[in-house]
Formats: sequence, C-alpha cells, structure tokens
Amino acid sequence: MIALSLAEIAAVVGGQTYDIPDPSAQVTGPVVRDSREVEPGSLFVAFVGERVDGHDYAAAVVEAGAAAVLASRPVGVPAIVVDDVQAALGALARHVVKKLGTTLVALTGSAGKTSTKDLIAQVLQRKAPTVFTPGSLNNEIGLPLTALSATAETRFLVLEMGARGIGHIRYLTDLTPPRIGLVLNVGTAHIGEFGGREQIAQAKGELVESLPSASEGGVAILNADDPLVRAMASRTKAKVVLFGESGEADVRAENVRLTDSGQPSFSLHTPSGCSDVTMRLYGEHHVSNALAAAAVAHELGMSVTEIATALSEAGSLSRWRMEVTERPDGVTIVNDAYNANPESMRAALRALAAMGKGRRTWAVLGKMAELGDEALAEHDAVGRLAVRLNVSKLVAVGGREAAWLQLGAYNEGSWGEESVHVSDAQAAVDLLRSELRPGDVVLVKASRSVGLESVAQALLETGAEGEVSAR
Repeated sequence: MIALSLAEIAAVVGGQTYDIPDPSAQVTGPVVRDSREVEPGSLFVAFVGERVDGHDYAAAVVEAGAAAVLASRPVGVPAIVVDDVQAALGALARHVVKKLGTTLVALTGSAGKTSTKDLIAQVLQRKAPTVFTPGSLNNEIGLPLTALSATAETRFLVLEMGARGIGHIRYLTDLTPPRIGLVLNVGTAHIGEFGGREQIAQAKGELVESLPSASEGGVAILNADDPLVRAMASRTKAKVVLFGESGEADVRAENVRLTDSGQPSFSLHTPSGCSDVTMRLYGEHHVSNALAAAAVAHELGMSVTEIATALSEAGSLSRWRMEVTERPDGVTIVNDAYNANPESMRAALRALAAMGKGRRTWAVLGKMAELGDEALAEHDAVGRLAVRLNVSKLVAVGGREAAWLQLGAYNEGSWGEESVHVSDAQAAVDLLRSELRPGDVVLVKASRSVGLESVAQALLETGAEGEVSAR
C-alpha cells in the first residue's frame, strides 16, 4: 500500500486511535487479515470469524512488526478502533484507489472470471506494472485487500467482482470505482440464490451502470455472443465494445480450432488489425476469455501483435483450474476441481474430449452447488453430455446429485460399466488406482465444497515414481 500515517487512516475510516504513541507513524507494509502474512509496517485487520477472532492475534502481529491493528475494540497494542471493520476496510480501499489514480479494470460473469482476470493481468503486465485479484478473492473483503496492495508504481488494477445477490456488485464498485468494466456471461451459477438468469443479469449489469460516461473515459466491454450481456449496453453511459465470435463483435475470433492436445488456436481480429493466437491453456472456452482480455488490452493501447503474443504465452495462475499434469507413466490428470457450474462443467467435458482423442477418457464429477430447482435437470444434462462426447467412463462422486449425473448418463445410453456412482472421493481414488492405464486422461471437477481436488492429488502421488512434470 502507499504509505499513510496512522492518523490519516483513522480519519479516513472514522476510527479512534488507542495505544498509538506516534500518530504520524506510517503504514508502509501490506494490509492483511492473516497474521501469518504480517510484515514490518503492516496494518493488520482483525475480523471476527466463526472459529477465529483476529483480535486474539493483536499482540503477536505488533510484535512481528505490524504498525497497528484495525479493530472493533481496544486490544492493548497500537490500534485504530471502528464500529465496523469491514466497512472501514472498504473506506480505506476507496481512499487509496482515489489517491493513486490508477486505471481500474473490473470484471464479472457467471463463469470464467478468474481465468479471464489472470489472462488480462498477464497481458497488461507487458505494458506496465499491474496488480490483480489473487485467486478468487472477489468479495467485500478480498476486493479491498487487493486494491490496497497497489503501490505508487501500479498502472493497472484488475479486480474480479463476484455476486450472490442484487446490490453486491454495486457495493464493490462503490469501494473501487472502475473505468473499464467487463461482463463475460450470464449463466446458471448461483441461480438457486438469485432465482433466475434475468436476476443474475440484473446483478451483473450493476458493473456497467457504475462506469463513467464515454466522454470521461468509461468503457463497457460486453460479450456479443450472450444476449443477456449484450443487452446491458442500454444500461451504461460508457463507450460499448463488443467481443466474441459474432461478426458484429469489435474484437472477435475467426478460424477457431483446437490443437491435437486440446489447446485453442484462432485468428484475433481487432479494430487495428489481426494476428494469430495459439494458447497454452486447455479448452475452447478459453477463446471467449482471451477475446475479453484482448478487448481490455486494446482499449488500453496495446497493439494486436503484442496482445496475441501475450495471450499465446499466458499460463494458468490459479490452482485447480484446468491444471494439466502428466504422470511419469503417461496418465494425464486434469484438475479442474476448484469449482463447477453447468457452463464450466460442459466446457471442461468438451476439453477432455478434445485432449483424449485416441485415448481413454475419465470424467470424475461431483455436485454442482447452488442450482436450486434446476439442480436435477442440470446434473442430468451433464451426465448425458458425457455420453454424447464419448467419454470412456463417468465416475459420479457423492450423494443425490452424483446419482443424477449417473442417471443422465444411463438414460443417454451409458450402460454396463461406462458409468459408475461411488460414495466419496476415497472410493473414486480406489477405483481409478485399480483401473487406470498409461495414456488415460482423467478430468476431476465439482463444486468447491465437494473437495475433489483430493482425488487429483492422490492420483498424482500414486503415479509419482519419478518426478511429476506439470505442463
């Protein structure tokens, strides 16, 4: 964070100082909520959680070098005490972002947010210093913490914004007002909480409503291939830029294909020219993500050649998202277990089919959470798709939702041993250990709560007779 005095921080957040001998002392280190991340000069934010109370670590973090604690009660060490720690953190982020004057890019969508954010960051880093959301820390706590990690040298700040209801994105944009806003898609993720795709579109569109006008530099980047996203053009005063495979898109892909290893290749077309892209990432769904990143970079002055080169060299920065690893025995594990919704599940299955041409393919799938009344139909549809894509074997892991996955496969014509329902992750590991052969490709995917990354990790340990090589 840029250096601020404790007195200035207290004024910004409306707090009182306690046990601070020198209010002019500055916070020069990062703002953190995890005591293990404290560095000299840090500001430690004490949240009260279900299991842990950050206030209990106040003395330890100051001893480790923290300048002070942002707290909701006095803690016997230098502290700025406020009524609401979360609100204070947001106010501090708003103050710092305004003071920095960096170009802020915000993005949202039902699927692909984190992968696209990582692509945008890798492209923009070639132009100037860029700070971006780590992993999926895209909520009312993670977002301000990311914003506060920007420094005076930061030129671009790329923030992922998540939502679980109407008003959530509006709140986040109030904390960190973007100049460029990107909406990827409107799908069925969290549809059980929102109540329908129209409500999801209403929530996601709050991002473009927050943008400055076109005359003030505001840019709304919208998916031309998603009608609900494209319709958001009427909700913004900003300049509208369309991306997608539609011929009407300002930034579009032509001649899209997958390499033999399942990596997308296409011709990138922008208003200033075209260039070829072959990505290191896996799956055709990354074409849309890459186009979104290209549209952002083009608006920020990068040439099409620079953008195409950066996209072709970009890798995966976040764990368990189409993380492809080949074991020494030739079995390929695709760990996409960080999260799942119907759109990302279909994309992952298509990527598996492309990667597995001429090889046996395994889809180890679990529950997709928060689908509400759509849960049965969506799990059934994923099971059917696995059969249509000729996945060699579906392993459905878990309870009721897994049974629906297998039922969909069965009803589509997957009989005999082509699909199996197992009770838990360990049962899946035991089955795969006994049946995998060299050359097989295994996709592991489910919602985060299922924890199927343990299956991928166990399979990698099983095959690690030499060093496992990630690619």
